[in-house]
Formats: sequence, C-alpha cells, structure tokens
Amino acid sequence: MNLKKPELLITAKNLDEIKYLADSGADAFNIGGDIYGLRVAGIFTLEMIKEAVKIAKEKQKKIYVMMNAILHNDSLNGLEDYLTKLVEYDVDGIVFGDPAVFITAKEIAPDLQLHLNTETTITNAETINFWAKRGVTRAVLARELSLEEVIDIKNKVNIEIQVQVHGLTCIFHSKRSLLTNYFEHLGYNKLLPQESRKKQLHLREKKRPDERYPIFEDSHGTHIMSDHDICMIEHIDKFIGAGIDSLKIEGILHSTDYLVNVTKLYRKAIDNVLSGKENGYLVEQIKKIQPKNRPLNTGFYFKEQIY
Repeated sequence: MNLKKPELLITAKNLDEIKYLADSGADAFNIGGDIYGLRVAGIFTLEMIKEAVKIAKEKQKKIYVMMNAILHNDSLNGLEDYLTKLVEYDVDGIVFGDPAVFITAKEIAPDLQLHLNTETTITNAETINFWAKRGVTRAVLARELSLEEVIDIKNKVNIEIQVQVHGLTCIFHSKRSLLTNYFEHLGYNKLLPQESRKKQLHLREKKRPDERYPIFEDSHGTHIMSDHDICMIEHIDKFIGAGIDSLKIEGILHSTDYLVNVTKLYRKAIDNVLSGKENGYLVEQIKKIQPKNRPLNTGFYFKEQIY
C-alpha cells in the first residue's frame, strides 16, 4: 500500500523558531500579524513575513499567513495592500475564514493558495465542496469532529484536508476586552494587547480548582483555551492511512524548546508509519517533556473531550 506523506505544519512565534523547527522536521509554518491573524503564536510584521519566506525557501519549507480574523469595515482598509505584499513576498498560501479576504484575494491574486479555516463550522463535506468549486485549495476541519467524521469527510472531497494533531484549542472567544475591563475595574493599568499572554493568566472553576484554562487578549478580543493538549501521536497512522494532507501542531503558549522536541517526535512518528514501524513508545517521550499543568488527551477524535 502506497501511503501519501502528509505535511507537518506548525505555528511559529518568531523567525528563530522557524529556523529551529524547520531543522527539527517541520514542513510548513502558520504565521501572521495582529490585524488579520486570529490567535497567532507571535506577531509578524510584513518585513518579518518577508524574511520568514526567505528562510523557509532556503530550507525548502512553506509559509502560510494567517488571515483568519473576523473582519469589520475598518479592517478592510489596507486589506488589498496587505495581500499584494504577501504575493510579492511569494508566500505559499493564506489561511482565511472571512469571505471578504477570499473575495479580495481572488481579485488581486487568483493563483494564491487559499486555506479555509472558519474555526468551528467546517464540519461536513458539502461545505468544503461548496468552497472548493470557488477556488479554495485546503479546508481546516473543526476540532470538534471525531476521527470517524474526519475520515468520512476526506473520502468525499477533492481538496486538501488539514487537522490538528497536537496542542491546545480555543474553547471561548469574545470580541470584548474582558481582561482589560477586569483589571481596570480593579484599578490596574490598561492591559496591552499580547501582554496578557506573557503574564500566563489562567481561569479556574470553583468546583474543579485543579483545571487551569489559559486566558489572554489580543487585538481581536479575549480567548480562553483548553486545559489540556491534544496528542494524537499514537494514532498518526490513522490520519496517514486516510490520506489527510496536513497535520498541525498548535504551538501557541508553548516554549520553543518544547516545540522543537515535539516536532522531532511527530517527524519520527510520520516516518515510522511510512516505513512500517511502530509508534506507541513515542507518546511516553512526549509525556516526559509535557508541562505538569497540561494533561494530554485525544480531544474529540474518540469522544474523550467534553466542553
């Protein structure tokens, strides 16, 4: 049986991280700025994106720019110029959720690869085929799908499919600046965008104090993240067997050292499957480096996670 080698995709917070993760086995990177990118691992200016593409091409890797934010009218000012710059830099694709980005991209960059990511609403093949007919080249599936549903969708579409295999997920997003409002109410100074992420703030439920949910703000509002990390390294063979095109590691809120080690292990897992070797032992190696406050599970893939 000839198995297709999937892309190993990772979020990156800065240029150095791209270099380290590329050398660790990553094939592609999701990066973005604070205007159009939602929950980016780190803020990349246009100049940084230009440099990121240069680094990636030297290492034969790919750069996808995140433009997955929910846009308002004032956000559209400059959208065309931003996309023009990305085309000039020769990025490998953009990740979008808002049709405004899609429309503008098709007008000024008809050959640009378009990856659809609407967070929670890509849950069936018909939605994907609708967008595929209009030029979308990849669909990022919702994290709430079971593995059985993922495989079923892949069998019914003819464009690339991307799924998340490792890292945390967003469980709540509000456009309101909830943390800033809270700290101002307490009499503290205004919380700057991205500052909350560095503070490593968490929420705890009164009845379940051991569960800690990371919370941070950016220019798009407030985000509450899962209290665990998805880890599907033991089940990579199922994704590869189904022909899934891209396997994503979500690196937000994790250190570079951690991501380097995790990337190496997932690179090993993919290569093991393609060469007919076992992968069961690799999850134990991840457990050894996993932060104690970040338990591992399989998310919704086997109905293990319940919000």
